[in-house]
Amino acid sequence: MNACGVKSWWVSMALFTAAGLALLLTPTQKLAAQRSPGDLESLIPRQFGAWREDQSIRPLMVNPAAQATIAKYYQQTLARIYVDGRGMRVMLSIAYGGDQSDTLRVHRPETCYAVQGFQISRRHDTVLRVAQRQVPARRLIAVRGERVEPITYWITTGDRVVISGLQQKLAQMRYSLSGRIPDGLLMRVSSIGNDADAAYRLQQEFLDALLSALSEPALARLLGVHKA
Repeated sequence: MNACGVKSWWVSMALFTAAGLALLLTPTQKLAAQRSPGDLESLIPRQFGAWREDQSIRPLMVNPAAQATIAKYYQQTLARIYVDGRGMRVMLSIAYGGDQSDTLRVHRPETCYAVQGFQISRRHDTVLRVAQRQVPARRLIAVRGERVEPITYWITTGDRVVISGLQQKLAQMRYSLSGRIPDGLLMRVSSIGNDADAAYRLQQEFLDALLSALSEPALARLLGVHKA
C-alpha cells in the first residue's frame, strides 16, 4: 500500500470511529418517560396564604410567533395572575418541556420577551431565600412603551436548578453521558411597576407563600434536588 493509500485508510478509520462514538454517546432515553411531570393546573393551588387567583384579568397574550415557539418547546404551560388582600398583583408563568436536547431547550425570558418587542435591562443573578430554602434565580427588567415589568425566574434541567446558559448546557451534558435526555421547567414571576426593588420584594413574598404551600414532591418538580 502506497503512502496515499495508507493516509486514506487512516482517514477512513478516523471517520468511522468518530461516527461510532457519536452514535454511542447520543442519548436516547428521555427522563420525562420515567417520571410524571404532574399536571401544572392541579400542582399549583389557586389560593394560598394571602394570595388568590385573580380571574378578572387575563394574562398578557403573546404574539403568534411567540405562541408557535411555546407550542414547539413545551408540553405544558401555566399562566395565572394572583392578587393579595392589598390589591397587589403578581403574574406567574410555568412552562414544562420533556426534551432538553440542543434544539428543544427551555427558552429564557430574555429571548421570549425580546420576541414580543420588550427591551431587557438590569439583568443580574441572585439567591432567593424562600420557604426555608435557597433558590438560585435571575432577575431582569422588561420594558415596552409605558409597561415596566420586573421579572424573577429560574430554570431546572432534570433535577438541577440552572441559571446561566453554560450551567444549562453542562447539566444537559451530564445526562447525555448516561444516555439520558433531561426534561426542563421554567418558573417565572413578574409584576408591573417602575420601582424594581419594591417589585422584587413583592415577588419574594409571593414565592415564599407559594412554595410554603406546596408538597415536597411538588417542590422537587419546581426546584429540582440539586443546585448547579
